[in-house]
Amino acid sequence: MDNKAFEEGQAAVLAEADISHMEKDVPAPVTVNIEEGITFTWSNLSVSTIPQEGRRCCGLLKSQPKPEKQILTNVNGIARPGEVLAIMGASGAGKSTLLNTLLFRNLQGLQVTGSRIANKSLVTPTSLTAVSGYVQQDDLFISSLTVREHLLFQARVRMDKDIPREQRIIRVQEVINELGLGKAADTLIGGERMKGISGGEKKRLSFASEILTNPSVLFCDEPTSGLDSFMAQSVMEVLANLAKMGKTIICTIHQPSSQLFSNFDQLLLLAEGQTAYLGEARKAKDFFSSINHPCPQDFNPADHFVQVLAMVPGKEEQCRDTIDAICHKFSESQDGINLRKAVKIEEADITEKDQSKADKVSPYKASWCEQFSALSWRHSLAIIKDPMLVKVRIIQAFVMSIILGVIFIGQDNDQAGIQNVNGALFVLITNISFGNIFAVCNAFCVELPIFLREHFNGMYRTDVYFLTKQLVELPLYIVEPMITLTIFYWMVGLNPEADKFFIAAVIVLLVVQVVLSLGYFMSCIAPNIDIALAIAPVLIIPFMLFGGFYLNSGSVPVWLSWLKYLSWFLYGFEALLINQWEGVKDISCIVPSIDQNSDNFSCMSTGEEVLDQLAFEQANFWRDILMLVVLAVGLRIMAFIALFLKARRKQ
Repeated sequence: MDNKAFEEGQAAVLAEADISHMEKDVPAPVTVNIEEGITFTWSNLSVSTIPQEGRRCCGLLKSQPKPEKQILTNVNGIARPGEVLAIMGASGAGKSTLLNTLLFRNLQGLQVTGSRIANKSLVTPTSLTAVSGYVQQDDLFISSLTVREHLLFQARVRMDKDIPREQRIIRVQEVINELGLGKAADTLIGGERMKGISGGEKKRLSFASEILTNPSVLFCDEPTSGLDSFMAQSVMEVLANLAKMGKTIICTIHQPSSQLFSNFDQLLLLAEGQTAYLGEARKAKDFFSSINHPCPQDFNPADHFVQVLAMVPGKEEQCRDTIDAICHKFSESQDGINLRKAVKIEEADITEKDQSKADKVSPYKASWCEQFSALSWRHSLAIIKDPMLVKVRIIQAFVMSIILGVIFIGQDNDQAGIQNVNGALFVLITNISFGNIFAVCNAFCVELPIFLREHFNGMYRTDVYFLTKQLVELPLYIVEPMITLTIFYWMVGLNPEADKFFIAAVIVLLVVQVVLSLGYFMSCIAPNIDIALAIAPVLIIPFMLFGGFYLNSGSVPVWLSWLKYLSWFLYGFEALLINQWEGVKDISCIVPSIDQNSDNFSCMSTGEEVLDQLAFEQANFWRDILMLVVLAVGLRIMAFIALFLKARRKQ
């Protein structure tokens, strides 16, 4: 569907439905396709760090070796449809590691053994993504979108293909009402640079994004963190209602109140990476009483369990003995025996056929074209509504071009004008290079974590995201340099022929594309924005020195000459100078401040002589244009490969 039709449909549906009378005016609730209930099992999961040998620095200093550290040890578990399984434990017990292991996420530097099974079929990252949702602890959003716009985008890329547009919009409104986001529906989400919804509303929005599609399995990483007691209870009630619909709910919980604890169907207690208890939450108190750790009267059971299983500083050995004893007693209890039997039953019927079938499941519910349309719509909204991307950039273009234009204003066709015009053109390339590369790194690095999360959630492909990002931002990166060039070109008094101006515009736009490609590439290979911004000058300055202005192109040392062939400064500067000076005759040799009879005075009367002095050749013009295109395309391809490798799903 095209964006215009989608927005018209959105307006039509919302116009028909009075939000304050949803029950009367809106059609019957949307029936989202519900997958078969999934029994999710994990068997003998063990996770440890990869041991590292001590390494020498420059052959002298040797670092300390890092031994293997066990994080999870033979953890078994089962989560059934219709139940809420809460994972609890003290800090460092392995809750987050277990959840990440179940989801195949954030496992770099770890070695994992064991199996994850869904309905007696081995699970892969792709097959799990297709049937599950994941509410993460950190809230990541496009800050310039509203709550409704964010959910509409989610509906377009995550709901089943056969659901009509109107039904998706109605489903979005239903979720907004369920999560209490009605008052904030048309408010910007906000972020560091703009005010928006509160932290609690962001947490509810994260939750709304996942339950929008009614996933068969829902993983939640501390979904109540940052919420007040009332809203935390509301979120748990939503989880309980989803469970009653046949969903499998697995969540980690940190310090739940006794009221929240009463909503748990099943409870998994972890201690030092071992299973201390897995069974009905209401029977956990009886188990701890049977092993001489009774919960005091009128005491929150969740707090009691965590205190018993915590590692107290200064008493590590005693606490470790206590934990080992509790884990052993649970293993030998009836609940422990039943757990192992249930896991073995799920493992019994696994076949290679099931595995190959699971590998072929696509995590994407939207078609390539629908992903392209939805991402284009969101990118457009994000750019238009973000003042830093549009207003400030345009104002900056006007201000910088006027400042530079005033400095180089009205150059004459004489000897001093030659130096000034050459310097003006090189400053133009330098300005657009530094300005655009820092702009790209700042914007793209901030958005990368959002892309990675949404990509791993099966929302859209890497190539679709990368392509729409380029196309939607292209107009901005054409308008801004054209503003700069137009003002600067005529203030300086460069070659007044119309065709020369338009050729200069093409050269400048090609230079911008090379710089953007380099910015995308650095953003994709750098682990964070600080490193990307730190390495940008390190790459730009050497290429700038080989641009032909500071260092004559013909005097570059042979062993460094290869660097100049990678410099867009060289190709852009040479092309601009050829465009400026080609065919220019009768350059004035009158320079009052210089004695023309002096042996040191050399008059350049033609444009060809100006180019010869810099070791530039007119025949290189089309080579320069071609090389700018090659650099822009080559670096853009390298950026995509780097992004693809970063976002690659690990099987």
